[in-house]
Amino acid sequence: MIIVGIDCGAKNTKTVVLRDNKIIGKGMILTGFDQTSAIRESLHAALKDAGIDVKDVDKISGTGAGMEEIRDADVRVNEVKAMAKAANFFVPSARTVTDVGAEMGRAVKIDENGKVIDFAINEKCAAGAGAFIEAMARALEAKLEEMGPMVLKSDKSIPMNAQCAIFAESEVVGLIHAKTAKADISKAIHDAMASRIVSMIRRIGVNKDIVMIGGVGLNPGFVDSLKRELEIDKVYIPPDPAFGAAVGAALVLAEET
Repeated sequence: MIIVGIDCGAKNTKTVVLRDNKIIGKGMILTGFDQTSAIRESLHAALKDAGIDVKDVDKISGTGAGMEEIRDADVRVNEVKAMAKAANFFVPSARTVTDVGAEMGRAVKIDENGKVIDFAINEKCAAGAGAFIEAMARALEAKLEEMGPMVLKSDKSIPMNAQCAIFAESEVVGLIHAKTAKADISKAIHDAMASRIVSMIRRIGVNKDIVMIGGVGLNPGFVDSLKRELEIDKVYIPPDPAFGAAVGAALVLAEET
């Protein structure tokens, strides 16, 4: 059976194609203002990557902020449920999963079957999401892709306000004027964001084998900050973590079919 999972997120729309629960194709498009167009283009890219036609698809599952716009979806899956199922798929021993994307951060406690036991969501401030790093990169006059690697070049700990992106940006400007090295400022930024995410994880309980999905999982600086804040040696990150929720949505539908 071929099942498509589509995650229409605030920044990117991601699509995966699963054949008998194995990933055979992926596609990602900037969501922009036209969610319907992004969904269509993302699906086309994933089908092309899989080498199949839309007529070969048996069912479609949708998730994400724009999932109501996935009009061909046979089922729409709550994002928390999707991330839980994805974590269980990639790391069966996982009991905690965090999803850090462009606009939101989440933490979920799951059981051995990938069922949700408890969860926490940061949805009121960009300081707990990828948009925070993007805003700070602009303040630092650095490329976004430079921010993460810079963290690994610093060994200083500079406290920063993680409660508000606006206040944090003012602090960054102050550090720049104080001639603080960019690497040290980047580390402070990532540490502040990791602190906010970890506070959510601790609310639901730090459990064995933590999995991280979402696009920020590709940022080595954030992953380093997250591990230090959690005081653990390893965070499990699946290949292409941005596609995690799309995979989870497809798996939920496959399980129900």
